[in-house]
Amino acid sequence: MRISMIAAAVAVACSMTGCAVQKTLVATGGSKSDGVVRMSYDIQQFEVPKIDWDAARRVAAQRCAVWGYSDAEPFGGQTLSCTAHGSYGCIAGTMTVEYQCTGEAQKVNAPKSDGFGGASRWADAAEKAGGG
Repeated sequence: MRISMIAAAVAVACSMTGCAVQKTLVATGGSKSDGVVRMSYDIQQFEVPKIDWDAARRVAAQRCAVWGYSDAEPFGGQTLSCTAHGSYGCIAGTMTVEYQCTGEAQKVNAPKSDGFGGASRWADAAEKAGGG
């Protein structure tokens, strides 16, 4: 009985003041051609998100590295996409932060595969001509 009363008191306090909740940003999209990675987290009404921004930047930088960039920086602030509405507005949603890939993009060498498990005819011809 005492535990349920404590839980109820915590629930009331959180609903009135907001509760700090640890959030982890995850990669949810992006554009290789624009060098942009989108990182997002879900949020509920009355939550006060606590975010490890350094960890989010590291994840974005790892995504950028796959595209040949050396780092990533947040830009443009946060954008809320509401997923549930209540009588007082948005009560749940997804918060998204865009990261710009930085550093000079390195060319990624294309594999010499034709995508079907064999060597590409074009790669073989280039090697024979001394261009591979």
